[in-house]
Amino acid sequence: MRANMDTHGLHTVCQEASCPNIADCWSRGTATIMILGDVCTRSCGFCDVRTGKPAPPDYDEPEKVGKSIALMDLRHIVITCVDRDDLADGGSQIWAETIRAVHKHAPQTSVEALIGDFQGDETSLRIVMDAKPHILAHNLETVPRMHKAVRPQARYERSMKVLSNIRDAGLVSKTGLMVGIGETDEEVITVLKDIRERAGTEIITIGQYLQPSRNHLPIDRWVHPDQFVRYKEVGLDLGFRVVESGPLVRSSYHAEEQVRSWESSLNNTN
Repeated sequence: MRANMDTHGLHTVCQEASCPNIADCWSRGTATIMILGDVCTRSCGFCDVRTGKPAPPDYDEPEKVGKSIALMDLRHIVITCVDRDDLADGGSQIWAETIRAVHKHAPQTSVEALIGDFQGDETSLRIVMDAKPHILAHNLETVPRMHKAVRPQARYERSMKVLSNIRDAGLVSKTGLMVGIGETDEEVITVLKDIRERAGTEIITIGQYLQPSRNHLPIDRWVHPDQFVRYKEVGLDLGFRVVESGPLVRSSYHAEEQVRSWESSLNNTN
């Protein structure tokens, strides 16, 4: 897996964000590709991806990603990105070309795109949605009260609008939350209700926040595994089709299994 990434000059969020599940995922031959470079224009308090002035986009990257994924022969791939607030379209054109390149080179692979908020620019979001990823994800990350500390350059309402636009476009939407970063269990439940009522999101992941370094936000609490079970029960009762909830759950962890669970839920409904 590492050799394939190096050969094609690709980045993975597995490495850049210091994901605790990298050994498990890579040993199973799965990874989360990160496009548009490895330097982010934002400085979220929880994230280990480098912040600064990114290099210009690699306009050959979509083809590189498409061909690389074809070589891996995967059933499902997650593609994410750094925020590129330095670009007029937030990188949406590269996003769309990358999704289409995977469709072309690896038609057997379903595509999950984990995007930023494009600073609320709905034209940029539409460019990505028109490329038709199988799942379009955007993470809320935390509850409204904690947004200023956790995602200082993002807005809760803006992210909620992204999710509702994905739903309105008829695409399968997904989001993720971290817990243990300063919120309460009651606030988590309130956000779950808000997501379902306002955005109709179908898939959600909930995991324990882990501090990447002493320079990041501290861990506020260790959430008991029983509480993660409770989150899942509440989420399913609210109408989420798939709820992946556990201490080491991340938005891309077991993504393929989440897709299969979503498909199974559709079959059961029908």
